[in-house]
Amino acid sequence: MATHLLTRTDRRAGPHFALHDQITLAQGRVHEACGPSRRTFAMWLAGRMTGPVLWILPDWESDQLNPDGMLPFVDPARFLFVHARRADDLLWCTEEALRAGPVPLVVADLPGPPALTPVRRMHLAAETGATSGTAPLGLLLTPGDGGAQGIESRWHMAPAHQGRARTWRLERRRARTLPPKSWAATQTRPRAGLELTDLSTGPA
Repeated sequence: MATHLLTRTDRRAGPHFALHDQITLAQGRVHEACGPSRRTFAMWLAGRMTGPVLWILPDWESDQLNPDGMLPFVDPARFLFVHARRADDLLWCTEEALRAGPVPLVVADLPGPPALTPVRRMHLAAETGATSGTAPLGLLLTPGDGGAQGIESRWHMAPAHQGRARTWRLERRRARTLPPKSWAATQTRPRAGLELTDLSTGPA
């Protein structure tokens, strides 16, 4: 009987985190959030998860997260910030944090989309980190329309506020097993997550 040297793992069978009943993100993998409200997406995700959040960002970036702006989504005290001095250090720190495993959510606030090789290394690091307990989830924040190669999924988020309603347009632009889709994401009260309305079929 023939024996294959390599097997293909079905990632759908691995652990997933339910951000919403319509949205799940594979753990032990790296995802991308882009667009002007990409940090809001990260705050939403952090607020739905438990445990510490490691946020890696460039040391030369003048914009900093505002704790008052974070409060409607998540407790700022849960965050650990790493300021990398070089672009290569951003990717290295992200990879090592995912490999270590104890932090369930690792966010890399990047100045631009990384190439395929570092993303592959991050996937492998996250798989290694999963062996020490809960599989970590990596989230790459990239400006504009993003474009990181090899990511598990890509999400675009932009403001669509109307009056006092805090609403965003959320788009799933890439996923390995799901088609593109868009929602209106509305925050009705602090720390309650976001309510989604499918823009093609009506209320969720």
